[in-house]
Amino acid sequence: MASETERVVKLLQKTAYMTPGERETHLTNFLYFPPGTSKEVVIKSYTEWAPTYVETAGGYTGYLLGADEVTSRVPEDQRHSLRVLDVAAGAGSVGLELSSRGFKLIDALEPNEEMMKHLETTGVYTKKYLEFLGDGAKSVPSDAYDVLICAGGMLEGHIPAKGIEDMIRVTKPGGLIIIVMNKKHLHKVEDYKGLENYMESLQEKGYWKKVEVKTVPNYFTGSDGIIFTYRVL
Repeated sequence: MASETERVVKLLQKTAYMTPGERETHLTNFLYFPPGTSKEVVIKSYTEWAPTYVETAGGYTGYLLGADEVTSRVPEDQRHSLRVLDVAAGAGSVGLELSSRGFKLIDALEPNEEMMKHLETTGVYTKKYLEFLGDGAKSVPSDAYDVLICAGGMLEGHIPAKGIEDMIRVTKPGGLIIIVMNKKHLHKVEDYKGLENYMESLQEKGYWKKVEVKTVPNYFTGSDGIIFTYRVL
């Protein structure tokens, strides 16, 4: 098994071709969130990262893909009146995009207090929940949201697969759940290797129904993304 030093050296070699912004973001994600990372480590890492955090660095497009998907599925004349929950909201890039496209009732769920400070500066969020999905998200009311968007929140040590049950609970019957993530995580993150089968099992149980699943290019540093869109039953 390679030592930690060898692992870092290989990573530095792999990222040598990237722009400074891409390299910093790629290294931060890889070094902070290796396999087996706990949610406690994730919270601590974002606290350390928050002062210099730039959500859009390194060519990351998940927030745009998420906002595009929401926008494409909600008629313009309904956007001002529908309640949206931005899960793993980070620095608020999704909320800013949705606000610029006519959405007015946007709330945020974000587990890190320091990242909440970024959210507050956007001025686009009404309610802000300091929650980590997968533990019941008890502060978020049931059947409250017309649209739930989670862009970039599914990666090592972040939202567990079982967190989808929390997403379903807080979304209204008939509401949309849109998950945007790096496609490679379906094969590299242990908890997500059965994610698609788990999603299908929830459909078989009558919790939600698949609307569309699609692969999109250029999610982050050359990796494809995948967008899951489901409607809650």
